[in-house]
This record gives sequence, C-alpha cells and structure tokens, in this order.
Amino acid sequence: MKKRTVVFILIDILIVFLAFLLAAFFKTGKEKALFNYYWVPFVIFEAIWIGSSVIFGKFNPDKAKNKTDYVLAIVKSNLFILFAITFVIFFATLSYSRLLIILTVVIATFIEASLGYMIVFNRSLNRVMDDLERYAQIPKVFKAYDTNKKVKNYADEESINQIRQLILSETSVASMNYIDFHSSLGDPKLMLLSTTTSFNISNQPHEEYNYIVNLKKINDILRINKFFETANSKLAYGGIYINFVETYSLRKQRVLKKFPIGINWMVYTVDFIFKRVIPKLWLTKKVYFILTNGRNRVMSKAETLGRLYSCGFEVVDEKMINGALYFVARKNAKPVFDSNPTYGPLIKLRRYGKGGGKIGVYKMRTMHPYSEYLQPYIYLHNKLQEGGKFANDFRITSAGKFMRKFWIDELPMFINVFLGDMKIVGVRPLSSHYYNLYSQELRERRLKYKPGLVPPFYVDMPKTLEEIMASEIKYLNAYEKHPFKTDFVYFWKAFYNIVVKKARSK
Repeated sequence: MKKRTVVFILIDILIVFLAFLLAAFFKTGKEKALFNYYWVPFVIFEAIWIGSSVIFGKFNPDKAKNKTDYVLAIVKSNLFILFAITFVIFFATLSYSRLLIILTVVIATFIEASLGYMIVFNRSLNRVMDDLERYAQIPKVFKAYDTNKKVKNYADEESINQIRQLILSETSVASMNYIDFHSSLGDPKLMLLSTTTSFNISNQPHEEYNYIVNLKKINDILRINKFFETANSKLAYGGIYINFVETYSLRKQRVLKKFPIGINWMVYTVDFIFKRVIPKLWLTKKVYFILTNGRNRVMSKAETLGRLYSCGFEVVDEKMINGALYFVARKNAKPVFDSNPTYGPLIKLRRYGKGGGKIGVYKMRTMHPYSEYLQPYIYLHNKLQEGGKFANDFRITSAGKFMRKFWIDELPMFINVFLGDMKIVGVRPLSSHYYNLYSQELRERRLKYKPGLVPPFYVDMPKTLEEIMASEIKYLNAYEKHPFKTDFVYFWKAFYNIVVKKARSK
C-alpha cells in the first residue's frame, strides 16, 4: 500500500471520528458519554467505512477525471455505507440511533467532499502551471509583420474578384477589405472557410498553407482551442490565420441598442446569466452546451487572444468592424494543448521561490481566462506604468479591479505562508517574464530568500522598474544585517502607508 494511501486512510479515520463527535453533540450534547456506549460499534463502523472507501476509489483522487467525478465517488461510497449500516440495524433489531448514524455520514461526507474538491482542484491548477511552463519553453519565431508583403498572385484578377464576391456573400465590404489587405487572395495556398467545425480542415495537408481565413465567428465554434490547434497544424511557420469574434463588451452594446430603454437592461441581465454565468458553473455548464451545442457563446477579448497565444499564434493586427473584433494571427510556435483551463475563482501561478525553484502561488482570479498567456502581447502593446504594472490592462475583470484595490485577491497567499513557501514580509514573488526584466545581480540575491506577502514596494512606493529594483536592494541590504528587525519595521511602515496614506498597487 502506498504511503499516500495510508495518509488518506488515517485522515479519513479522523474525519469520521470528528463527524461522530459533532453528530453526538448535535443530538444529545453529551458526546463523551455517548462515545463510551458506542465505541465498539464505532470501530466496526470505521472498518466498514474504510473498506467501502477503498472499493469506491475514494483514496485515489488522481484517477478521477475531474472534481465532479471525485465528489460523486465520495457520495456513492458514503451512501453505500449508510444503507448497509441502516440495513444491519433494522434487521438485527439493534438499539443504536439511526439519526446519529445519518448525521455522522452527512457531516463526514461534507468534510470529505470539501477536501476532495480542493485536492482535485489543486491538481488542475498544477496542470495549468505545467501548461504555462511548457508554453514558456516552446521555441517561438517572432518577426516584424509586413502588411505590404504579398505572395505572388497565381490567379488572374477575375478569379480574385470571384473570391472577393464569395467573401462578400458572407460578410461586409469593410470586412472583405480587411481580409484582402492582410492576405493574398490569389495565393493557391490560401484556405478560405466558412465553418464552425475543425472537421472541414482536419483532412488538409500539414504545414502546407500560407493563409487560413474563416468567415464564421469563433463564438459559434464548439471546441475553439481544437479549431485553433488544427488551423495551426495546417499553416507553415509564419502563416496567417484571420477570423473574428463578438466580444462580451460588443455583445453588451448590441443588446442594449437593440431593445428600448428599460427593457434592454432586463434582456441583457437574462442574457448575461444564461450566456456568461451558467456556462462557467460546473453544475450547469454541461446542460448549457447540450441546449446550445456550444453556439453563440460569450467571450472576452482577453480570452480570445489568450487562446490564440496558447495555440501557437501571435496576434499581429486587430480591428473593430461592424460590431465584431477581427484579428490577424501568425503561427510562430506549436500549440500548448492546454486541456485544463481554469474558470474558477482560485488560481495557482508559478513563481520563483527560494533557491530558484518554482512555487505555486495561490491567488483569487482577477483576470479573464487564458490571460496568463498574454504577457508578451501586453508588454509589447501596453508597456509598464508607474508601480511596475501594465498600463490599461484589459485582461483584468471589473470584479478583479475591486479585489485588487482591497487586496482580496492576495488573501489565498496565506496558504503559501502556512506551507512555508513564503513569509509575511519579503520581495514579491515574480513570474519568469518579470524576473528576466531584473538585473542579474538582483535576480541572484532575490533567490536567497523566501518571497513575501507584503513587499517593500508599500514602504518606498516606487514608480518605475528601476526604482522598484532599488527598493528591493535596499530591503535586502537591511534584511541581511537584521532579518527580524527589518521585517518588523517594514511591516508597520507598509501598514501605515496602506491604511493612512491609502497606498495601492494599481
């Protein structure tokens, strides 16, 4: 038996024991006296409980496909135990309390399901971190995008005009002109599509095409990443993929303009709940996709571009045309094949820890899904503002801005403090992208110590990257001489700046 399984069994025994004491307290308020009467049948109950748990795979969360499957395995195992024990008591005419047994099973199930959900959820967060790590390691080819560079047209002007008419039959003049400008319609290695399924391009030769143009919006594609990955496999390196999306902000504008004032907000509220909330909840998302077949789904700009980057593209141009966001993406890498995107409120980010090892830093989600793939894009287009953050970062949600303002997003980092990966005061845990912006000397010094929940930023309030590095060097110099005193002084100075001076990290 594996060591991990033994640990799970011991924890489960403690959970059942705790559940029994709580059930006894709720029932009589005399849990100690009741346990003296029940201890023999309780031992038998524990043995049956552990046996059933082994049979139903409760101690093997790695075999569960997702959180729902594992929680259902726990519930099925515990229901089996409940029926088995109740059956024995009834037919053996024993005088033990059925209510006490039911309460014990219910409480234990709640505790187990909560812990099991977190275990499997943490596993999915680890997979996301691994996907991001693989994305960072995939070789990419970045070249300047020349819109004037055209492949020689092998077709005559009449044939090209016929292609333009085909495009016009599906879209507008402005859209056709945009596609014409960013592609070579006469190129024999251009694939022109009007489809919502990857099936129509999956049988084409690999890395053969210079352009793929799709005239259907990606909101109607059931498996968007699969479609992007397939398009990537058909394009040569440097090949262009053109498509469009109706972002959630554009959808909101369309709905509010379509209906009279008053009614429009009612319609938008219903649309928001059905199109944005229900597809994200694990209890309802399967029902949603059965009812809609995945069509007309709502996506943010950040999620759209993030999906493209995760699938081996870089976005070289984008434009709003007739209520849709058109984009031009160029193949520059192989896809990551991220099969475990997270939409939940908790995320786990890979950051540099003590000794140069990577740690998983827990935070509340403040950005749209797939935003983590967009750091190169944001850095290129937005640059850094005062305080070392990206200016006008569209990846951050409205709720995310609120959470960042009041540090709600950083509360889960106390988990890292509890696990020993971080300390209360220290340099900020950095991603690979930010870490590589620092000087070589500071990078080496940072790795000697644990990162902190409260960085020296809130003491010195630097505005530029150079000032941030100077602030951290100042802290490290003091910490190396007097560790406890330095952290104590920095904590209270930061506390004063945050509470009294309203210091904020934008």
